[in-house]
Amino acid sequence: MRLVVDVIEARNIPAMDLNGLSDPYVKLQLGKQRHRTKVVKKSLNPSWGEVFVFKVGDLKGELIISVLDEDKFFNDDFVGYLKLPISQVFEAPQKSLGPVWYPLNPRNNKPKNKDLGEILLNIYFHQNGSSKDLRCYGASASSSTCTSPLRQEDSLSSKEDKSITLTQRSLPARTTAPPWRQEDGVSFKEERSISLSQKSLAGRIAQIFNKNSDAVVTTSTNSTDSMEMPENSKADAFDDKSDAQSSSVSFEEAMKTMESRDQGSEMPSNLPGGVLVDELYVISPAQLNSQLFSPDSSFPTSLAEAQGSTDVQFRPWKFDNGDPSLKRVYTYIMAPTKFIKAAKATEEQTYLKADGKSFAVLAVVSTPDVPYGSTFKTEVMYCITPGPELPSGEQSSRLVISWRMNFLQGTMMKGMIENGARQGLKEGFEHFTTLLAQSIKPVESKDIGLNKEQILGSLQAEPDSDWKLAVQYFANFTMASTVFMALYVIVHIWLAAPGTIQGLEFVGLDLPDSIGEFIVCGVLILQGERVMRLISRFMQARARKGSDHGVKARGDGWLLTVALIEGSNLAAVDSSGFCDPYVVFTCNGKSRTSSIKFQKSSPQWNEIFEFDAMEEPPSVLDVEVFDFDGPFDDATSLGQAEVNFLRTNISDLADVWIPLQGKLAMACQSKLHLRIFLDNTKGGHVVKEYLSKMEKEVGKKINLRSPQTNSAFQKLFGLPPEEFLINDFTCHLKRKMPLQGRLFLSARIIGFHANIFGHKTKFFFLWEDIEDILVSPPTLASMGSPIIVITLRLGRGMDARHGARTQDREGRLKFHFQSFVSFNVAHRTIMALWKARSLSPEQKVQIVEEESEIKCLQTEESGSFLGVEDVSMSEIFSVTLSVPISSVMEIFSGGETDRKAMERAGCLNFSCSQWESESADVYERQIYFRFDKRVSRFRGEVTSTQQKSPLPDKKGWLIEEVRTLHGVPLGDYYNLHIRYQIEDLKAKGCQVRVFAGVAWLKSTKNQKRVAKNILSNLEERLQELFRF
Repeated sequence: MRLVVDVIEARNIPAMDLNGLSDPYVKLQLGKQRHRTKVVKKSLNPSWGEVFVFKVGDLKGELIISVLDEDKFFNDDFVGYLKLPISQVFEAPQKSLGPVWYPLNPRNNKPKNKDLGEILLNIYFHQNGSSKDLRCYGASASSSTCTSPLRQEDSLSSKEDKSITLTQRSLPARTTAPPWRQEDGVSFKEERSISLSQKSLAGRIAQIFNKNSDAVVTTSTNSTDSMEMPENSKADAFDDKSDAQSSSVSFEEAMKTMESRDQGSEMPSNLPGGVLVDELYVISPAQLNSQLFSPDSSFPTSLAEAQGSTDVQFRPWKFDNGDPSLKRVYTYIMAPTKFIKAAKATEEQTYLKADGKSFAVLAVVSTPDVPYGSTFKTEVMYCITPGPELPSGEQSSRLVISWRMNFLQGTMMKGMIENGARQGLKEGFEHFTTLLAQSIKPVESKDIGLNKEQILGSLQAEPDSDWKLAVQYFANFTMASTVFMALYVIVHIWLAAPGTIQGLEFVGLDLPDSIGEFIVCGVLILQGERVMRLISRFMQARARKGSDHGVKARGDGWLLTVALIEGSNLAAVDSSGFCDPYVVFTCNGKSRTSSIKFQKSSPQWNEIFEFDAMEEPPSVLDVEVFDFDGPFDDATSLGQAEVNFLRTNISDLADVWIPLQGKLAMACQSKLHLRIFLDNTKGGHVVKEYLSKMEKEVGKKINLRSPQTNSAFQKLFGLPPEEFLINDFTCHLKRKMPLQGRLFLSARIIGFHANIFGHKTKFFFLWEDIEDILVSPPTLASMGSPIIVITLRLGRGMDARHGARTQDREGRLKFHFQSFVSFNVAHRTIMALWKARSLSPEQKVQIVEEESEIKCLQTEESGSFLGVEDVSMSEIFSVTLSVPISSVMEIFSGGETDRKAMERAGCLNFSCSQWESESADVYERQIYFRFDKRVSRFRGEVTSTQQKSPLPDKKGWLIEEVRTLHGVPLGDYYNLHIRYQIEDLKAKGCQVRVFAGVAWLKSTKNQKRVAKNILSNLEERLQELFRF
């Protein structure tokens, strides 16, 4: 059963604007169903003539009709409203109230004697077989608006009525699907609730200021009129419609024209904002292109309906005058939200490439009516390329969608706009892929994995025969001219008579008799030398025809397989205009070398290289192409490239062209065609075995992280699924200001993440990028903790340069990490992972020898907390208090009691951090204070770290503290270790026992004297501290 509401007109609407007029429109609500009319500009007696249909399931509901005045820059003004029980309509004769003028009521807090005008409505129920004609065919699926029956019966004598009718006839239908549901005989499409995440591209951008708000989906087709069409454009609407209908027939012809115009241009690179979609589909590239952009495709319309867009209009594809690119304009109205009303979006789509196999479309979206919408445009790039061949023989296509923000003018909200758009686009395109997967099957990873053997099996390297190699070397002008000269000289000797001996000649020595003869002899000698060099290189090439192709990998673990297919446009360094290229692959210190392809600039290899199994997954594969110039000459580099397995999905490397870097390679646009596969032959046991190995290096058990933790770690840094977290530590990143965050350690990377008041800092670099790791002594700024200084190799880790503390003269980045609560564990773990990944065997031996000679620095740990168990400690204070243990623990709470107690003990400027949970029932905090003059005439400063945990019997607390003194004599020679043991005696109160000891970092002759002075002074201050 459907309730039909015909909003006809209103009269005597109060003036809400300064010009004495209003811009009224009507909102209708029944339960969760909402509709709205168009806006009538500058009128106090507006006429709408729109019909809305509601699905009714309960007669107890109320229909709420509100009239509002549109305000362009502020919130819309409320005019009046009325409530109508549904049961009143149902009980009326013929279930219809007929056309009735209803007075508008003010809000509850407004005076009721003010005249707010009246609205004319025709409300009735529409049932199966009803004689009432809604005449709503062609309406949007997300709304149900049509011309009012009463309006259609009018003579349309007034100019305003004719204008309304013309506009409604000229607007094209928004969907080709029939608007009536056949299963219940009802003539209107069922309403759908749209979630916030299902927004259009421009709609998500419009929500950057209220991305957490609930969506309010308009269901009126004429909600587009909140962005009214100009009067001079209404008459052209019918022409636009006819153009759009004729363009669908010529889309295939336009693709053929683009294909004929393509001159082998390169595919455009991804936009710098990031990749939103990167998927493989079981469909040919041409079919996928038609599915997304053809006027005959239903996918764009379905996507617009799912996203709640209304008034969707696709203009025809056409070639602009003088522009070979194919373009079209796509306009729609975004669904409104709580804070942003419906706004018009214009998307201009342009084909940048279409050669029949690869397609690239750039979409530029402008939303000038959203906040700050005139300052930016959003650009989205759709790239469709052929995918790998599937085992079933079907074609596959790869769809990559990237984006960026193009700011037309500066704005202070640039960061907020960009961050909000990024999150909105990611959510929106997740639903894009979901909808696309319903009509096109995505390629599963197992299909590509099964295809590895088939791909590699089809590669067959062509052996070079000696005759073929000889032809490549000797079939040239140099050899031909030499043969000609040799024959010419032989014929001359045969025809010429022997000359007389003259000058310095003697029998057996015939010297040139003229300058011409001397020059000819020189030419013959140079030509002979060139021929000898050719023969020498031919013999060397004959001996070097072999390569590492076909050498099988040994062992179990991470198995890397590289198939070298071919090269393109390699730089020519020989005078012949060709080169003798060969490729060297390096991974984890192991190399594989290809065969030499002589006299080729675009060689064909078809060779397969396997690396011996590795215990941990590789980070990078280095590729370098050399020109062969003899076994004893320095090879000329023709270009190099790096394949980063952490920043690239391994499935994308199954068939890839890699551009080479370097002056020669970039000048010639050289590239290599590779197929790379990375497999784990040990299965799930490889992670446990690696952690067991690291435990021996670190000297502490390393727990296996849960799949949820590993997944969150991978998502945080954008890592592939094979990466696993080993350990993480709380620390400070030292830059201009210390930044608190967490340091994450995995088998291949070291990463840092911080989130301070919503400002995120995130970076990572490879273990192989690290050149040196040093430990600096603690300073006041480091809260008594040593500093780990990591120096990267020159030119490495540039993506993480925003986290570097300094950059040395050579340009190497230096990262400073400090304030580790568990410094010793963190340092040992970092050193173990670094040694395992990046050091040669000689470097590892050298580091072990240095570590055996040099003791750990000031705060080296051994045991549960900061080396306390290594210090000889004695009881220096004990007292039984008659107060409950909770009162004593207030001294360590960080509150006012704590501050007053420290002041009694002679500690000024006391400050401390909050207790933070390090593990189960273990809490830590940092403390800073200065000594009073009566405690120390030097007035030194103290930084300390406290750790709190319950006693084993749970009847009290154990507090351990390590203090570092600054500004006092010999303060850098020792650390003071204190242990507070507070035991609950129930009704008798509690007992406090304090143990202390001095950990010497440097030797001195006065150790006993200094220690006695420190402990006696501490005992006096403890008496003041625990005085109740």
